[in-house]
Amino acid sequence: MNEFTTVASDEAVAIARILANDHVADIVEALNREPRETATELLCEVTFERLVEIFDQPELDGAPELMEALPRAKAGKLLTAMSVDRAADILRELDEPARSELLGGLAPPLRATLLSILGYPEGSAASIMTTEFVSVPSDWSVGQTLDYIRKVERTRETVYAIYIVDPQTHLLVRSTGLRRLITGEPDDSIMTVAPDHLPVTVGPLTDRETLAQTISKYDLLAVPVVDHGKILGIVTIDDIIDTMIAETTEDVHRFGGMEALDEPYMKMSFLAMIRKRGGWLCALFISEMLTANAMQSYEGELEKAIVLTLFIPLIMSSGGNSGSQATSLVIRALALREIGLGDWWRVALRELPTGLVLGAMLGVVGVCRIALWQYMGFYDYGPHWPLIATTVGAALVGIVTFGSLSGSMLPFALKRIGFDPASASAPFVATLVDVTGLVIYFSVALVILRGTLL
Repeated sequence: MNEFTTVASDEAVAIARILANDHVADIVEALNREPRETATELLCEVTFERLVEIFDQPELDGAPELMEALPRAKAGKLLTAMSVDRAADILRELDEPARSELLGGLAPPLRATLLSILGYPEGSAASIMTTEFVSVPSDWSVGQTLDYIRKVERTRETVYAIYIVDPQTHLLVRSTGLRRLITGEPDDSIMTVAPDHLPVTVGPLTDRETLAQTISKYDLLAVPVVDHGKILGIVTIDDIIDTMIAETTEDVHRFGGMEALDEPYMKMSFLAMIRKRGGWLCALFISEMLTANAMQSYEGELEKAIVLTLFIPLIMSSGGNSGSQATSLVIRALALREIGLGDWWRVALRELPTGLVLGAMLGVVGVCRIALWQYMGFYDYGPHWPLIATTVGAALVGIVTFGSLSGSMLPFALKRIGFDPASASAPFVATLVDVTGLVIYFSVALVILRGTLL
């Protein structure tokens, strides 16, 4: 070991000792700032109990790689001590043969549980659930239940929700909160303190968006995942927050016209960043080439009325902006289930007059701008400037209306054919409207300026 390695190791030990006294969230934040090699060295120096706390944090970047870097025996022991849902998340991201090796070293019951969770589609309720919940028979008393909670508290994800099952069929019959339990008399039946209605549940294949809406609607701390009446596990609110943040990040990247990043921005390699962004940029650039084709089709008109070219950026940006607005609103409404596929015609009827009014507003501004510049002497648009102003105003009405309508319909079309509506990103809509906007602009100019400039 050379001198540099020794110094680096000593620094890692010193930092690890300092981090051992910090809050686990602060430790994770510090580890995320370090290179992967340094983070691995630091993790080898912390106590096992703290190691479990660190890996239980979903915010830990590169957790599968860090787990794989640990000795197999230590990694297996770590998976056993971690929460089941977090262990499943890490195993899902591990490559072979590391995943099989780690699973093979686990106790059969835990291995079966993890394989069961890993067998569900990613993003479903069962894929993010934990099997570490409090479940008691319906014939128990309040005192028995409280004694049981005291014994298993350290091994459960949460004790704030208690699920009551039939002792014979093991079907879920009720659920109650810890507050109701501690206010009951010890000799009372647990069924007397539980609310007199079936608990809110979700199926194992429920998607995470529906899951989040269910938790939000009923103000739950956790929701049970039930299959044929039997509780498989629970999804807690912190798991939902973590998954929704990840999904929102993915959607934001797509809104910007690129693939979703798999790693934090500062840790994404240069080549990976090029791959994520280059494909979409090339696709959008090729699409924008249609704009040049549209302008070539009206080359003769541009030669006769070169003044029309002054307003092309104005026309294109207005249509793209209105389309991006409509797309963003509809995608968000679809995500929140405020509207469904069957509501496309209601959205169209809403966006059509909206586009006309917005276009008229911009048209008035455009006409006033041309008139003001003409009268103030900033620019001479020629003797036919009123017709040019009318052309710009009328074209803005048509282009903004088309942008609003097409931007609002595109997410429906994508969802109908099975694509993510977030793929209807603002740049994609802007490109679409740019091409059609030029066609509308020059078509309006041919009608209004025929016999004068054209």
